Amino acid sequence: MTVSRADEMKSLPSNPKLFLYGLTGKPVMVKLKWGMEYNSYLVSVDEYMNIQLTNTEEYIDGTLAGHLGEVLIRCNNVLYIRGVEEEEEDGEMRE
Repeated sequence: MTVSRADEMKSLPSNPKLFLYGLTGKPVMVKLKWGMEYNSYLVSVDEYMNIQLTNTEEYIDGTLAGHLGEVLIRCNNVLYIRGVEEEEEDGEMRE
């Protein structure tokens, strides 16, 4: 069985700092360990991977809970971060 180069690249670990730096200035969705989700723009990331967000909307169980504005999240509270497509940003939250 041969493994293609694309399949091989999928299994290689990547540097999460580079991933986060690449999302700076772009819309993101951040999910915390506690279940809250934040739809926002990533402003900055520090050397510990703490994140600063702006224009933040908080969602709890998929329902908008409020507009928070500027938010700083300590790295150990984050479950995951993903980039959000521009069309998804204006629509409803999707999983």
